[in-house]
Amino acid sequence: MQVRKWFYLGACVAAFAVIAMAQQASQEKVIKHVPIKQTNAASAKEMYGSYCAVCHGTDGKGTGPAASALKVPPSDLTKLAANNKGEFPSMHVSSVLRGEAETPAHGSKDMPVWGPLFRNISQGHDAEVQQRIANLNQFLESMQQKY
Repeated sequence: MQVRKWFYLGACVAAFAVIAMAQQASQEKVIKHVPIKQTNAASAKEMYGSYCAVCHGTDGKGTGPAASALKVPPSDLTKLAANNKGEFPSMHVSSVLRGEAETPAHGSKDMPVWGPLFRNISQGHDAEVQQRIANLNQFLESMQQKY
C-alpha cells in the first residue's frame, strides 16, 4: 500500500515534469500532472532532463517552462557552489533530493521529493535509488558557474 501511495503522490508531484499551461480566460498558470517517467539510473543527464529541467531549465538557471507557474521560483542550480563559499554542497543537495532537507523554497513541497519517487520507479532497490541521487548530485556539480 505504501508503494502505491508514493506512486500516486509521484504522479501528482511529477506534474513538474511536464509543461505549464496558461488558461486564456483567467490567465492563471496550471501545471499538468503526469506519472513519473522511468529513466536510466546511470544517466544523470537523462534524469535531469526528465525530472529537473522543466522547472530549473536545461541550463539549470531556474527558467524552465513550468517555472512561472510555481509560487516560489526554482533555484538557480548553477550557483549552488557560489552561494556556499565556493564549495559545492553535495551533502545538502543529496538531502534535498531525498526530501530530508529543510529548505524554505521547498517548504510547500513545490519541488518533488525525489527519494520516494526514485524508490518507486526503482522498485524499492535502495542501491539504485542511491545511484540516481549520486549521479544527479555529480551532474549538478558539473553545472556550477565558474566565478
